[in-house]
This record gives sequence, structure tokens and C-alpha cells, in this order.
Amino acid sequence: MPAGEGDGMAVTDPALVAVVAMAENGVIGDDGAMPWRMPSDLKRYRRLTMGKPMIMGRKTLDSIGRVLDGRDTIVLSRGARSVLEGAVLARTPEEALDRARDAARARAADEIVIAGGAEIYRLFLDRIDRLYVTRIATDVTGDTMFPAIDPAIWAIESEEPCERGPNDSADSRFVVYVRRDR
Repeated sequence: MPAGEGDGMAVTDPALVAVVAMAENGVIGDDGAMPWRMPSDLKRYRRLTMGKPMIMGRKTLDSIGRVLDGRDTIVLSRGARSVLEGAVLARTPEEALDRARDAARARAADEIVIAGGAEIYRLFLDRIDRLYVTRIATDVTGDTMFPAIDPAIWAIESEEPCERGPNDSADSRFVVYVRRDR
């Protein structure tokens, strides 16, 4: 019997969260790369995702170039025949979620991270409970956009300026959004 069943404790699925850095105009990428340099945000990304399963597309994993340590990487792709060693391939969003839930239970993680790219964010946006957004204080050109964050659906839970690191290419702020209907 799974933990929590039969002992009076409710079993709940981990929250589904998106972690994303985006320019003020919604751009999240250009030609497979981020169009800014933000080492301080990469440290935040590591803290937010460590110990959690992450669902991402094949192109996102390819742009990272490796499986990230301390996290389970589930790659959602209909066309890929294989993925980098250490990643798990899923063919449908439901399969990806099932694999992520299994990984979250194994790690006792309270969140599953949707890690991009744009199509993966779009596929899961209706199911996501929380958005962790680094807003890069610039407008850039790019070929990849994050879906619009509708204020009728999303409420700002917290917002804080980020200290600009010496190697960061722009100022930024960190915004946490929660879904209004949950």
C-alpha cells in the first residue's frame, strides 16, 4: 500500500510548476539559446529545481547539452528515437507526468518542474499551479516566446528585485505567480 493510503493521511500529487526566465516582451530564447547572460539566475534555477523531476522538450535538453545533476529529466518528444544518457523519454504529456510523479514520489519531491521550451510550457500551462518567473529587464529579439500570463488566471504571490551579479547582462526581478482558481 502506498504511503499515506489507509493511514488517514491524504496522498497528494506534487504541484506542477514552471520555471522560466523571460524578457519583458516574453522572449525566452533565440536560435536554441537564451538571448542574455544571467549567471545569478542560473544559480536560482538550480536551487528551484534541485531534487525534483523536470519535464522538458528534446530541443531544451539539447540546448543544455547534458542531464542536470540531482534532478530527474523527462524528455517529452514524439519524434526522438533516443535522448541523452540519463534522461527518460516520454511520448505524450500524460506519460511524462506519470514518469515525473513516480520520480517525485521516489525523491519525496513536492514539485514537478516544467522546464521548457515554449511548446512544452503551452502543453502544460492549463495544469500548472505556480509560475517561477525571472523577468529580465530588457526587450530582445528571439524566436521563442513564453505564453502570455493572463492576470485573470494568474495572481502575483510575490515579487522582488534580483541583485544584479557582476556577469549578468541585465537587471531582473523574480516573480511568483499562483493560479487564481486553486
